[in-house]
Amino acid sequence: MAKQEDMSLPMYCDRRDVPLPDIPFQRTLSSPQLSLKQREGGSWKELSMDEKIALYRIAFNQTYAEMNKPTNEWKTVVGGILIFLGLTSLIVWWQRVYVYPPKPHTLTEDWKALQAKRMIDMRINPVEGFSSKWDYEKKQWKK
Repeated sequence: MAKQEDMSLPMYCDRRDVPLPDIPFQRTLSSPQLSLKQREGGSWKELSMDEKIALYRIAFNQTYAEMNKPTNEWKTVVGGILIFLGLTSLIVWWQRVYVYPPKPHTLTEDWKALQAKRMIDMRINPVEGFSSKWDYEKKQWKK
């Protein structure tokens, strides 16, 4: 069984929008860290740069530069999207080949031309529609 955190207690988290966490990163300190923590109350000019960094690492796990460092997560996201698109296109291709019936003969170009000629001969919608664009005297489309 997994251990469940008590969300009512203060917790440590590195977040850019919350620069100061509730508690320090390291709660239990070793003896060198304890002595360094005691020296922290004195003059900071006496501390070396390594000691200042060690004090920072006691309080925080990551710096802002480490938190803002770009990750390679975008590669995983792009890969997942491409896999999804590939599988989807395979399904669409399979459906076109094996599931859908063949196109009806009424969608062929010859049938459409015959249908248009029949509509012109019947003078379908001669005021504003299809036949209004046909010149019956010259037997061609109006320009």
